[in-house]
Amino acid sequence: MEALHIRTPLVESFPLSKRTGRRVLLKMENLQPAGSFKIRGIGLLCQQGKQDGVSHFVSSSGGNAGYAAAYAGRKLGVQTTVFVPETTPPDARRKIASQGAEVKIAGSVWDEADAEARALAEKVDGLYISPFDHPLIWQGHATIVDEIAREMDKPDAIVLSVGGGGLLCGVVEGLQRNGWQDMPILAVETEGTASLAASLKQKRLVTLDKITGVATSLGAKTVAREAFERASRHSVQSIVVTDEEAIDACVQFADEHRCLVEPACGASLALAYSRPESLAGAETVVMIVCGGIGITLDKIQGWRRAKQ
Repeated sequence: MEALHIRTPLVESFPLSKRTGRRVLLKMENLQPAGSFKIRGIGLLCQQGKQDGVSHFVSSSGGNAGYAAAYAGRKLGVQTTVFVPETTPPDARRKIASQGAEVKIAGSVWDEADAEARALAEKVDGLYISPFDHPLIWQGHATIVDEIAREMDKPDAIVLSVGGGGLLCGVVEGLQRNGWQDMPILAVETEGTASLAASLKQKRLVTLDKITGVATSLGAKTVAREAFERASRHSVQSIVVTDEEAIDACVQFADEHRCLVEPACGASLALAYSRPESLAGAETVVMIVCGGIGITLDKIQGWRRAKQ
């Protein structure tokens, strides 16, 4: 069965290379047909479910994973229900519904929406689709590294954003199967969503009291256990940026690269724009531009006006 994701461009960024004094390449996952890297892993999970005879997909998501599940459901001809928390913006809900999925609002945070999704999946004997916590999801996300390895020699570091940890798990898996297991990962979160940073600091899985800030698609109060364990074993540098840094990166990236990305993606890009010292020691860096459906031109323009 043909994959639901596409092979995305790996492009060198002259603006970010000049700004940081090193070679910066961008893995443009924002160009995926479902708007983010999520379709790689979720698409693989859904395809397997379809082959197994599943007739109903049930997802929980603050936006991107739900959209990927809805996209996969439409492409595969499978009924799809997506539970989102109240914090999911109306435009993101509409985008998910536009793919033919039923959108249900449950709870104030993702964890509460997830509980409802699990309950419905069990009731209808459907496939529960976690936004980040499943081996097939990690396997699908690992294809990002497979593609990078086919196009370039081993870089010195890879930068990614962390929400629930699915992308982190996938990248670690991809590095291992391409013989790059010693490559450092710079794992970036925002101050209000930093469950991985808290877990690594305390050397145990930590659940945040609440999720705050603009990067709502990074909003898992507890990172996946496997993400914590892989981060503990791998060379992972945890970095936490402010909302302002993530937003500023989104605005500057739009100006310089003509691409709109949400603050969850801006968190990673912020290392180039406001934390270039974090890239010290790495001559060649790959940044995963994870994308996101929760961004509009109006939001970018609003943030730009607020800076003036």
